[in-house]
Amino acid sequence: MLLVLACLVIVIAGLKAASSIVIPLLMAIFIAIIASAPLRWLRRRGLPTWAAITLILLLLGSALISIGSLIGASIDQLSNALPRYEAQLSSLINNVTLWASGLGLTLPASGLEELINPVAAAQLFGRLVSGFGGLLANSMLIIFTVLFLMVESATIPDKLRAISADPDKTIGNLSTFMESVNSYLVIKALMSFITALAITVYLLVLGVDFAVLWGAIAFFMNFVPYIGSIIAAVPAVTLSLIDAGPVIALAVGAGFLVANIVVGSLLEPRYMGRGLGLSTLVVFVSLLFWGWVFGPVGMFLSTPLTMLVKIALESDPRSRWISVLLSAQAPGKSSRIS
Repeated sequence: MLLVLACLVIVIAGLKAASSIVIPLLMAIFIAIIASAPLRWLRRRGLPTWAAITLILLLLGSALISIGSLIGASIDQLSNALPRYEAQLSSLINNVTLWASGLGLTLPASGLEELINPVAAAQLFGRLVSGFGGLLANSMLIIFTVLFLMVESATIPDKLRAISADPDKTIGNLSTFMESVNSYLVIKALMSFITALAITVYLLVLGVDFAVLWGAIAFFMNFVPYIGSIIAAVPAVTLSLIDAGPVIALAVGAGFLVANIVVGSLLEPRYMGRGLGLSTLVVFVSLLFWGWVFGPVGMFLSTPLTMLVKIALESDPRSRWISVLLSAQAPGKSSRIS
Protein backbone atom coordinates (compact mmCIF):
# COMPACT_ATOMS: atom_id res chain seq x y z
CA MET A 1 0.00 0.00 0.00
CA LEU A 2 2.82 2.43 0.83
CA LEU A 3 4.47 1.64 -2.52
CA VAL A 4 1.20 2.35 -4.37
CA LEU A 5 0.73 5.64 -2.51
CA ALA A 6 4.33 6.66 -3.21
CA CYS A 7 3.89 5.93 -6.92
CA LEU A 8 0.64 7.89 -6.90
CA VAL A 9 2.38 10.91 -5.38
CA ILE A 10 5.10 10.74 -8.05
CA VAL A 11 2.51 10.52 -10.85
CA ILE A 12 0.53 13.48 -9.47
CA ALA A 13 3.69 15.55 -9.09
CA GLY A 14 4.63 14.71 -12.68
CA LEU A 15 1.18 15.75 -13.94
CA LYS A 16 1.40 19.04 -12.09
CA ALA A 17 4.92 19.74 -13.39
CA ALA A 18 3.92 18.89 -16.97
CA SER A 19 0.53 20.65 -16.87
CA SER A 20 1.44 22.94 -19.77
CA ILE A 21 1.68 19.83 -21.99
CA VAL A 22 -0.91 17.61 -20.35
CA ILE A 23 -3.77 20.15 -20.44
CA PRO A 24 -3.77 20.65 -24.24
CA LEU A 25 -3.41 16.89 -24.70
CA LEU A 26 -6.41 16.19 -22.47
CA MET A 27 -8.46 18.84 -24.25
CA ALA A 28 -7.52 17.29 -27.59
CA ILE A 29 -8.60 13.85 -26.37
CA PHE A 30 -11.97 15.17 -25.19
CA ILE A 31 -12.54 17.03 -28.46
CA ALA A 32 -11.51 13.97 -30.50
CA ILE A 33 -14.00 11.81 -28.59
CA ILE A 34 -16.77 14.36 -29.17
CA ALA A 35 -15.80 14.70 -32.85
CA SER A 36 -15.98 10.94 -33.37
CA ALA A 37 -19.80 11.12 -33.38
CA PRO A 38 -20.08 13.48 -36.39
CA LEU A 39 -17.19 11.59 -38.02
CA ARG A 40 -19.16 8.34 -37.91
CA TRP A 41 -22.28 10.14 -39.14
CA LEU A 42 -20.45 11.58 -42.14
CA ARG A 43 -18.89 8.21 -42.98
CA ARG A 44 -22.32 6.53 -42.86
CA ARG A 45 -23.49 9.14 -45.39
CA GLY A 46 -20.81 7.89 -47.80
CA LEU A 47 -18.18 10.58 -47.26
CA PRO A 48 -14.58 9.27 -47.37
CA THR A 49 -12.71 9.25 -44.08
CA TRP A 50 -10.15 11.85 -45.19
CA ALA A 51 -12.90 14.18 -46.40
CA ALA A 52 -14.92 13.76 -43.18
CA ILE A 53 -11.86 14.47 -41.01
CA THR A 54 -10.98 17.51 -43.13
CA LEU A 55 -14.51 18.91 -42.86
CA ILE A 56 -14.62 18.40 -39.10
CA LEU A 57 -11.21 20.03 -38.61
CA LEU A 58 -12.22 23.01 -40.77
CA LEU A 59 -15.37 23.50 -38.71
CA LEU A 60 -13.46 23.02 -35.46
CA GLY A 61 -10.70 25.43 -36.51
CA SER A 62 -13.19 28.07 -37.65
CA ALA A 63 -15.14 27.79 -34.40
CA LEU A 64 -12.02 27.97 -32.22
CA ILE A 65 -10.60 30.94 -34.14
CA SER A 66 -13.90 32.88 -34.12
CA ILE A 67 -14.84 32.18 -30.52
CA GLY A 68 -11.22 32.47 -29.38
CA SER A 69 -10.91 35.90 -30.95
CA LEU A 70 -14.04 37.14 -29.20
CA ILE A 71 -13.02 35.65 -25.84
CA GLY A 72 -9.43 36.86 -26.23
CA ALA A 73 -10.61 40.41 -26.91
CA SER A 74 -12.89 40.23 -23.85
CA ILE A 75 -10.02 38.96 -21.69
CA ASP A 76 -7.76 41.81 -22.81
CA GLN A 77 -10.47 44.40 -22.13
CA LEU A 78 -11.24 42.88 -18.75
CA SER A 79 -7.57 42.77 -17.78
CA ASN A 80 -7.27 46.48 -18.59
CA ALA A 81 -10.45 47.22 -16.65
CA LEU A 82 -9.48 45.30 -13.50
CA PRO A 83 -7.90 48.36 -11.79
CA ARG A 84 -11.13 50.29 -12.36
CA TYR A 85 -13.21 47.44 -10.93
CA GLU A 86 -10.80 47.25 -7.98
CA ALA A 87 -11.38 50.96 -7.23
CA GLN A 88 -15.15 50.53 -7.60
CA LEU A 89 -15.08 47.53 -5.24
CA SER A 90 -13.18 49.59 -2.64
CA SER A 91 -15.79 52.35 -2.95
CA LEU A 92 -18.62 49.82 -2.61
CA ILE A 93 -17.00 48.32 0.50
CA ASN A 94 -16.69 51.79 2.05
CA ASN A 95 -20.35 52.53 1.34
CA VAL A 96 -21.43 49.23 2.87
CA THR A 97 -19.24 49.96 5.89
CA LEU A 98 -20.91 53.35 6.42
CA TRP A 99 -24.35 51.83 5.97
CA ALA A 100 -23.60 49.04 8.47
CA SER A 101 -22.18 51.56 10.98
CA GLY A 102 -25.37 53.61 10.69
CA LEU A 103 -27.35 50.51 11.69
CA GLY A 104 -25.15 50.05 14.75
CA LEU A 105 -23.38 46.93 13.49
CA THR A 106 -19.89 46.27 14.86
CA LEU A 107 -17.24 45.98 12.14
CA PRO A 108 -13.46 45.44 12.29
CA ALA A 109 -11.40 48.56 12.94
CA SER A 110 -10.26 48.72 9.32
CA GLY A 111 -13.76 48.05 7.98
CA LEU A 112 -14.80 45.35 5.54
CA GLU A 113 -11.53 45.66 3.63
CA GLU A 114 -9.98 43.54 6.38
CA LEU A 115 -12.36 40.75 5.37
CA ILE A 116 -12.56 41.47 1.62
CA ASN A 117 -9.29 42.52 0.01
CA PRO A 118 -10.06 44.18 -3.35
CA VAL A 119 -6.50 43.69 -4.61
CA ALA A 120 -6.50 39.97 -3.77
CA ALA A 121 -9.97 39.56 -5.32
CA ALA A 122 -8.81 41.21 -8.55
CA GLN A 123 -5.68 39.05 -8.69
CA LEU A 124 -7.68 35.87 -8.06
CA PHE A 125 -10.16 36.71 -10.79
CA GLY A 126 -7.32 37.64 -13.14
CA ARG A 127 -5.71 34.21 -12.63
CA LEU A 128 -9.03 32.49 -13.29
CA VAL A 129 -9.58 34.33 -16.58
CA SER A 130 -5.95 34.02 -17.70
CA GLY A 131 -6.11 30.25 -17.16
CA PHE A 132 -8.85 29.88 -19.78
CA GLY A 133 -7.06 32.41 -21.98
CA GLY A 134 -3.96 30.22 -21.91
CA LEU A 135 -6.08 27.29 -23.04
CA LEU A 136 -7.23 29.26 -26.10
CA ALA A 137 -3.61 30.20 -26.84
CA ASN A 138 -2.88 26.49 -27.43
CA SER A 139 -5.75 26.10 -29.93
CA MET A 140 -3.46 25.24 -32.87
CA LEU A 141 -1.66 22.58 -30.84
CA ILE A 142 -5.03 21.13 -29.82
CA ILE A 143 -6.31 21.08 -33.41
CA PHE A 144 -3.23 19.25 -34.72
CA THR A 145 -3.41 16.74 -31.85
CA VAL A 146 -7.08 16.12 -32.62
CA LEU A 147 -6.12 15.47 -36.26
CA PHE A 148 -3.51 12.88 -35.33
CA LEU A 149 -5.82 11.22 -32.80
CA MET A 150 -8.62 10.88 -35.36
CA VAL A 151 -6.23 9.45 -37.96
CA GLU A 152 -4.68 7.05 -35.43
CA SER A 153 -8.07 5.84 -34.16
CA ALA A 154 -8.63 3.87 -37.38
CA THR A 155 -5.64 1.61 -36.67
CA ILE A 156 -6.26 0.99 -32.95
CA PRO A 157 -8.56 -2.10 -33.38
CA ASP A 158 -5.99 -3.82 -35.62
CA LYS A 159 -3.21 -3.09 -33.13
CA LEU A 160 -5.28 -4.49 -30.26
CA ARG A 161 -6.01 -7.66 -32.24
CA ALA A 162 -2.28 -8.11 -32.81
CA ILE A 163 -1.21 -7.74 -29.17
CA SER A 164 -4.20 -9.07 -27.21
CA ALA A 165 -4.59 -12.68 -26.08
CA ASP A 166 -8.40 -12.35 -26.37
CA PRO A 167 -8.99 -9.76 -29.13
CA ASP A 168 -12.80 -10.04 -29.19
CA LYS A 169 -13.12 -9.44 -25.44
CA THR A 170 -10.58 -6.61 -25.44
CA ILE A 171 -12.18 -4.80 -28.37
CA GLY A 172 -15.65 -5.39 -26.91
CA ASN A 173 -14.65 -3.86 -23.58
CA LEU A 174 -12.98 -0.94 -25.37
CA SER A 175 -16.06 -0.37 -27.54
CA THR A 176 -18.36 -0.36 -24.50
CA PHE A 177 -16.07 2.07 -22.69
CA MET A 178 -15.77 4.43 -25.68
CA GLU A 179 -19.54 4.39 -26.32
CA SER A 180 -20.22 5.40 -22.71
CA VAL A 181 -17.56 8.12 -22.76
CA ASN A 182 -18.70 9.41 -26.15
CA SER A 183 -22.36 9.53 -25.07
CA TYR A 184 -21.51 11.41 -21.88
CA LEU A 185 -19.17 13.96 -23.48
CA VAL A 186 -21.35 14.63 -26.55
CA ILE A 187 -24.55 15.19 -24.55
CA LYS A 188 -22.74 17.21 -21.88
CA ALA A 189 -21.03 19.39 -24.51
CA LEU A 190 -24.34 20.03 -26.26
CA MET A 191 -26.11 20.93 -23.00
CA SER A 192 -23.21 23.18 -22.00
CA PHE A 193 -23.37 24.94 -25.38
CA ILE A 194 -27.12 25.55 -24.99
CA THR A 195 -26.54 26.94 -21.48
CA ALA A 196 -23.69 29.19 -22.62
CA LEU A 197 -25.64 30.47 -25.63
CA ALA A 198 -28.71 31.28 -23.53
CA ILE A 199 -26.64 33.10 -20.90
CA THR A 200 -24.65 35.06 -23.51
CA VAL A 201 -27.78 36.25 -25.33
CA TYR A 202 -29.47 37.14 -22.04
CA LEU A 203 -26.47 39.16 -20.81
CA LEU A 204 -26.21 40.95 -24.16
CA VAL A 205 -29.87 41.96 -23.85
CA LEU A 206 -29.18 43.28 -20.34
CA GLY A 207 -26.17 45.20 -21.63
CA VAL A 208 -23.74 43.46 -19.28
CA ASP A 209 -20.06 43.89 -20.16
CA PHE A 210 -18.04 40.85 -21.36
CA ALA A 211 -21.15 38.74 -22.05
CA VAL A 212 -19.22 36.41 -24.39
CA LEU A 213 -16.60 35.77 -21.71
CA TRP A 214 -19.24 34.94 -19.09
CA GLY A 215 -20.94 32.61 -21.57
CA ALA A 216 -17.63 30.85 -22.26
CA ILE A 217 -16.97 30.37 -18.54
CA ALA A 218 -20.54 29.06 -18.15
CA PHE A 219 -19.83 26.53 -20.94
CA PHE A 220 -16.70 25.21 -19.21
CA MET A 221 -18.16 25.22 -15.70
CA ASN A 222 -21.35 23.45 -16.81
CA PHE A 223 -19.24 20.29 -16.98
CA VAL A 224 -18.98 20.49 -13.18
CA PRO A 225 -22.34 19.40 -11.70
CA TYR A 226 -23.93 20.92 -8.59
CA ILE A 227 -21.43 23.76 -8.03
CA GLY A 228 -20.17 24.59 -11.52
CA SER A 229 -23.05 26.96 -12.27
CA ILE A 230 -22.40 28.80 -9.00
CA ILE A 231 -18.71 29.24 -9.84
CA ALA A 232 -19.63 30.52 -13.31
CA ALA A 233 -22.20 32.99 -11.95
CA VAL A 234 -20.07 34.53 -9.18
CA PRO A 235 -17.73 36.70 -11.34
CA ALA A 236 -20.54 37.89 -13.63
CA VAL A 237 -22.82 38.78 -10.73
CA THR A 238 -20.00 40.42 -8.77
CA LEU A 239 -18.83 42.64 -11.61
CA SER A 240 -22.45 43.50 -12.48
CA LEU A 241 -22.99 44.56 -8.87
CA ILE A 242 -19.87 46.72 -8.93
CA ASP A 243 -20.49 48.26 -12.35
CA ALA A 244 -24.29 48.41 -12.78
CA GLY A 245 -25.82 48.10 -9.33
CA PRO A 246 -27.85 45.53 -7.37
CA VAL A 247 -30.86 45.40 -9.74
CA ILE A 248 -28.80 44.27 -12.74
CA ALA A 249 -26.77 41.93 -10.50
CA LEU A 250 -29.98 40.25 -9.31
CA ALA A 251 -31.19 39.97 -12.91
CA VAL A 252 -27.87 38.37 -13.93
CA GLY A 253 -28.06 35.90 -11.05
CA ALA A 254 -31.66 35.04 -11.94
CA GLY A 255 -30.65 34.44 -15.56
CA PHE A 256 -27.92 32.00 -14.56
CA LEU A 257 -30.35 30.24 -12.21
CA VAL A 258 -33.11 29.85 -14.80
CA ALA A 259 -30.73 28.68 -17.54
CA ASN A 260 -29.18 26.01 -15.33
CA ILE A 261 -32.53 24.83 -13.98
CA VAL A 262 -34.03 24.46 -17.45
CA VAL A 263 -30.99 22.74 -18.98
CA GLY A 264 -29.69 20.85 -15.93
CA SER A 265 -33.04 19.70 -14.50
CA LEU A 266 -35.22 19.33 -17.60
CA LEU A 267 -33.19 18.82 -20.79
CA GLU A 268 -30.08 17.02 -19.56
CA PRO A 269 -31.77 14.22 -17.55
CA ARG A 270 -34.10 13.55 -20.48
CA TYR A 271 -31.23 12.74 -22.85
CA MET A 272 -28.48 11.60 -20.50
CA GLY A 273 -30.38 9.98 -17.69
CA ARG A 274 -29.03 9.73 -14.17
CA GLY A 275 -26.99 6.53 -14.51
CA LEU A 276 -23.65 8.35 -14.76
CA GLY A 277 -24.21 10.59 -11.74
CA LEU A 278 -21.32 11.25 -9.38
CA SER A 279 -21.54 11.71 -5.66
CA THR A 280 -21.65 15.36 -4.56
CA LEU A 281 -18.66 14.75 -2.28
CA VAL A 282 -16.71 13.17 -5.15
CA VAL A 283 -17.50 16.16 -7.40
CA PHE A 284 -16.30 18.63 -4.77
CA VAL A 285 -13.12 16.70 -3.94
CA SER A 286 -12.30 16.19 -7.63
CA LEU A 287 -12.83 19.93 -8.22
CA LEU A 288 -10.31 20.77 -5.51
CA PHE A 289 -7.84 18.09 -6.57
CA TRP A 290 -7.79 18.70 -10.34
CA GLY A 291 -7.94 22.45 -9.77
CA TRP A 292 -4.81 22.17 -7.66
CA VAL A 293 -3.05 19.98 -10.24
CA PHE A 294 -3.98 21.85 -13.42
CA GLY A 295 -5.05 25.29 -12.17
CA PRO A 296 -8.30 26.99 -13.29
CA VAL A 297 -8.62 24.73 -16.34
CA GLY A 298 -8.45 21.73 -14.00
CA MET A 299 -11.75 22.86 -12.51
CA PHE A 300 -13.36 22.37 -15.92
CA LEU A 301 -11.52 19.08 -16.48
CA SER A 302 -12.29 17.72 -13.01
CA THR A 303 -15.66 16.12 -13.65
CA PRO A 304 -14.90 14.76 -17.17
CA LEU A 305 -11.68 13.19 -15.85
CA THR A 306 -13.47 11.69 -12.84
CA MET A 307 -16.27 10.55 -15.14
CA LEU A 308 -13.75 8.76 -17.37
CA VAL A 309 -12.28 7.01 -14.33
CA LYS A 310 -15.76 5.96 -13.18
CA ILE A 311 -16.75 4.60 -16.60
CA ALA A 312 -13.44 2.71 -16.84
CA LEU A 313 -14.01 1.19 -13.41
CA GLU A 314 -17.53 0.13 -14.40
CA SER A 315 -16.22 -1.83 -17.38
CA ASP A 316 -14.28 -4.29 -15.18
CA PRO A 317 -16.14 -6.45 -12.62
CA ARG A 318 -13.09 -6.41 -10.32
CA SER A 319 -13.20 -2.63 -9.96
CA ARG A 320 -16.95 -2.04 -10.21
CA TRP A 321 -17.25 -1.63 -6.44
CA ILE A 322 -15.09 1.52 -6.63
CA SER A 323 -17.43 2.90 -9.30
CA VAL A 324 -20.38 2.32 -6.96
CA LEU A 325 -18.63 4.32 -4.23
CA LEU A 326 -18.17 7.21 -6.68
CA SER A 327 -21.83 7.16 -7.75
CA ALA A 328 -24.52 9.50 -6.49
CA GLN A 329 -26.82 6.60 -5.59
CA ALA A 330 -26.41 2.94 -4.80
CA PRO A 331 -27.50 0.52 -7.55
CA GLY A 332 -30.80 -1.30 -7.29
CA LYS A 333 -31.13 -4.68 -5.66
CA SER A 334 -31.09 -6.41 -9.01
CA SER A 335 -27.71 -4.92 -9.93
CA ARG A 336 -26.18 -4.70 -6.47
CA ILE A 337 -22.73 -6.16 -6.22
CA SER A 338 -22.59 -9.26 -4.07
